[in-house]
Amino acid sequence: MTEPAAVVDHAAHTPYTRPGRFAPLLAALPTDPPALSEVARNVIVHYRSADRQLPQETDDDIDLRWLEDILATDQRRHGTPLAEHRAPEQRLQGCCRDHTLLCVAALREHGLPARSRLGFAGYFQPGEHADHVVAEVWLEGRWRRFDPEIDAPREALPQPMDMPTAQLGSTGFVTAAQAWVGYRRGEVDPMDYGVAGVAELRGVRFLLEEVIQEVAHRFGDELLLWDSWGRMDAPGTPVTEDDERWTDEIAALLLAADAGDLDAERRLLERYRSDPGLHPGDTIVQASPRGRPPVQVRLRD
Repeated sequence: MTEPAAVVDHAAHTPYTRPGRFAPLLAALPTDPPALSEVARNVIVHYRSADRQLPQETDDDIDLRWLEDILATDQRRHGTPLAEHRAPEQRLQGCCRDHTLLCVAALREHGLPARSRLGFAGYFQPGEHADHVVAEVWLEGRWRRFDPEIDAPREALPQPMDMPTAQLGSTGFVTAAQAWVGYRRGEVDPMDYGVAGVAELRGVRFLLEEVIQEVAHRFGDELLLWDSWGRMDAPGTPVTEDDERWTDEIAALLLAADAGDLDAERRLLERYRSDPGLHPGDTIVQASPRGRPPVQVRLRD
């Protein structure tokens, strides 16, 4: 298989996708996106599911950041192969990041380059561009993007298992860098981009912080969506002109790297490693979608 041109090895596990003693569970999974996504949805149920009441005693599942801990929790409850049916109320509570993390980990376990991508999906609610995480796998000489949460084609997303690169304003998935550049060019309203149903988690600050998250995930720090570090700040904190210029530089490097510019990707990786506004370091602040007070968390490895 021809490897992708990249400055990091996307087939290698990161501390977040490393399965530890549960590697055989991943090795038993399929690698084709539809079948693998079905397994991810079987193991993890979205914590904001509107069609069912999830048990309060599993609320803390959403803060499981390491795949090894996710698999350990699943196996304590079930002790069966990941493809064996779990009732929705007995699945781990998680979100798009967790569905994607499981898929990316399984693909890497099979030696396939894979990564998570952060951005905004326009296919959940008309007029909404909801923050979202999807997976990419290197297959047949190209990055194939797919959404593990989607179980069937829909009008706004006809090909969920092979998603084309979307344009701003479409109902597809656009990266955080695309959305930021669109805002800076006056092509999008930043208030249309954020967490669905949460007014304070949208707008310019949210776009800036999604760009930071996108870089982290690209280079193997697949953090929780409610983690913050570096130039991230409390919702509603004003974004300065310096913040905007800084984010312009990062977003431009991301877009150039996506277009195949390896020099831009190298410069982005160097910037990620050296810039304290971009790199998470040893300690991050973990907020909570449950409304709990933020806490400091020391990252392992």
